[in-house]
Amino acid sequence: MWWNTDNKNHWSTRDIVVPGDTIPRLFWNAAEKRADKVIFRQKSFGLWQTLTWRELAGIVREIGMGLVELGFEPGETVSILGNTRQEWLFCDLGALCAGGVSSGIYPTDSATQVQYLSEDSRSVYLFVEDEEQLDKALEAREQLPLLRKIVVWDMEGLRGLDDPQVISLERLREIGRERIARLGAAADAEWRARIDSRRPGDLAILIYTSGTTGKPKGAMLSHHNVVYSIHGFNLIIAQNESDEHMCFLPLCHVAERMAGAYFSLYTGAVLNFVENPETIP
Repeated sequence: MWWNTDNKNHWSTRDIVVPGDTIPRLFWNAAEKRADKVIFRQKSFGLWQTLTWRELAGIVREIGMGLVELGFEPGETVSILGNTRQEWLFCDLGALCAGGVSSGIYPTDSATQVQYLSEDSRSVYLFVEDEEQLDKALEAREQLPLLRKIVVWDMEGLRGLDDPQVISLERLREIGRERIARLGAAADAEWRARIDSRRPGDLAILIYTSGTTGKPKGAMLSHHNVVYSIHGFNLIIAQNESDEHMCFLPLCHVAERMAGAYFSLYTGAVLNFVENPETIP
């Protein structure tokens, strides 16, 4: 995490920046309020690419509705295995807004660890970044009877892959678009119902311990835990839409996820995803 502290307007505040007692409600209210303002910037091949709130909301909805089309039910869990990229949060928010639970896996974890964490979290979908992470998922899947699909967000080197259990993130989004088009006006009501299906006391995210002294244990954080915490951050250092935040720590770690990503979604501070964390001074 890295904030721009040049802004002199960093005073603590109890004001509610965006209403919402769950992550999905808070995110959707923020997206409707901020619309065409920039929320993400990601560096690719040396160039910064921007994403607005409206664009992010569209991607999240496509992923969420794609999961719904594939049978994803409220309260079910997805795991996300990848580096700190905007796609990580696409998948995270898509699952949460569809009524699910999100669990992160470190990209440095082995196939054995991927199997254990996916099994322990009872994940039914596993999002992976690329071919390297897919190899771990394929090695682990025989021991994951609950796993329905593996979704890959970077298909470089995998275009010829023919595996019924593996789809690309773009294909999942396409499935979501197809459902939205087929349902017409009813799609809006269905999506809103999914967002409203979660209550503050419901489980939102799983944060696993390092497993240094034993098997990793999943800390269960409710929507209330998350929302209360990010409100509390404003009592320490308030952010606003003029702030910039550098996002480079692992998103499966509670620090980057809460004080970085979710706090920025609440305040409107722009999240900047670096191309390579090793180049950060």
